[in-house]
Amino acid sequence: MNSELKIGIYGGSFDPVHLGHLLVAQAAIEELGLDRLFFVPAAQSPFKTENEMAPANTRLQLLRHALAGKINYEVDDQEIKRGGVSYTIDTLRIYAAKFPIAKLFYLIGADNAAKLNEWREPAELAKLAEFVAVPRPGGAAAIFPPPFRGRMLQGFPIAISSSQIRARVKAGLPIDLLVPPFVAEAIRNGQLYV
Repeated sequence: MNSELKIGIYGGSFDPVHLGHLLVAQAAIEELGLDRLFFVPAAQSPFKTENEMAPANTRLQLLRHALAGKINYEVDDQEIKRGGVSYTIDTLRIYAAKFPIAKLFYLIGADNAAKLNEWREPAELAKLAEFVAVPRPGGAAAIFPPPFRGRMLQGFPIAISSSQIRARVKAGLPIDLLVPPFVAEAIRNGQLYV
């Protein structure tokens, strides 16, 4: 029996968190045999402008609503607390120090895999974690450039995106079947994305 601790890290804007995110999380726990999966909302993605996103604390609260009562999942607000642009290398260094004998897995969209060498400090990134690509419906398989180690999740590819949800809210369309119930209620009550 392999007793190595397996830690998953799922970074993203989560603006808002939706059922597609939760299905990815379930697939990662099952397929990778993860002991814990940490959701790490970015303070500011280097790939998105700040004015495109809901406030960090709002996104964090929605994520906490979505994961309430779920085992094996945890919200890590280190990037939000750190502020500024969120770089994966900074987060992975903290996980490597916190879990020195664990195997680290970092979840990314399959479309981002080919661009990993453009991320900050790619050589160290490749050493710290194995990258796991989340498939997009109808999308091509991920290609991991050397020196990155990676694999594809089989998962539950589903065509739900945060941008679609924001657009539906703005248009006055229902989102109840796309996000967890508490998230839908918080979006309505907070008049988010209108």
